[in-house]
Amino acid sequence: MSTGRMHADEPETGPPLVRRLIAAQFPHWAGRPVERVGAAGTANAMYRLGEDLVVRLPRTAGSAGDTAKEHRWLPRLAPALPVAIPVPLGAGVPGEGYPWPWSVYGWLDGTCPTVGDTAEAAPLARDLAGFVTALHLVDPADGPPSYRSESLAARDTAVREALADLRTETDAVTAAEVWETALRAPAPAGPPGWIHADLQPGNMLTAGGRLTAVIDFGCLGLGDPAVDLISAWYVLPAGARGTFRDAARADDAAWARGTGWALSIALMELQYYRGTNTFMAETARHVIAEILADQR
Repeated sequence: MSTGRMHADEPETGPPLVRRLIAAQFPHWAGRPVERVGAAGTANAMYRLGEDLVVRLPRTAGSAGDTAKEHRWLPRLAPALPVAIPVPLGAGVPGEGYPWPWSVYGWLDGTCPTVGDTAEAAPLARDLAGFVTALHLVDPADGPPSYRSESLAARDTAVREALADLRTETDAVTAAEVWETALRAPAPAGPPGWIHADLQPGNMLTAGGRLTAVIDFGCLGLGDPAVDLISAWYVLPAGARGTFRDAARADDAAWARGTGWALSIALMELQYYRGTNTFMAETARHVIAEILADQR
């Protein structure tokens, strides 16, 4: 698992920088111990600040652009959701050589689910379905477009390029069949709704096999609710997917689109992170393998 730089334009960060930023902008929190969080987050470098806070430093300019969105919308969404989500407590500004806005959040306890865990997963499947259902029902008025608000067809060129690039690492023929099935699926019947759009293992917390929190809302916004079905392959074992699908009330068209979203995201992540983030690359390989196994 990589906790260092993952992007060519990513600034160097570390506990000394965090201490300087906190001392300069939030002196009431100065003196607290700072520890890098050993997570594979690709959008933010995270540092625990004492026992109950976490500092998030965006890794790229694009991620920094999500900071204001999260500070505006997460407090409004939180009361409608069945599990905890991050609560912004401080909005930092560029300083001490760090170029972008950054945040202080409350710390949330829990562990990220193990990819492909074959233990009893039905309760987690129902918890995930409950979260996405609740999120999709929130009033979308004035909501921004999600990072993944485009149609599947708009991703076609990038998917074909990834398939060609990864032809020695995966069954590109079967993957192309899955992708083409997803492209033929009917479009969503209703208007765009709120979606998390990145329900991967590193973006959720569990305890005792139950979902306790969903984190990292950088992709948050309005889009096709089928995008949030990706957790069926990113998090759940095959035996729990039916439970999740039933609880989320996903029809055939939504399930096909969700499969396409999961496949396209995993292909592009494997292509991008195979040399910089072992956790992300291995997760992507697992997702692709699960989707192809379902197809076969």
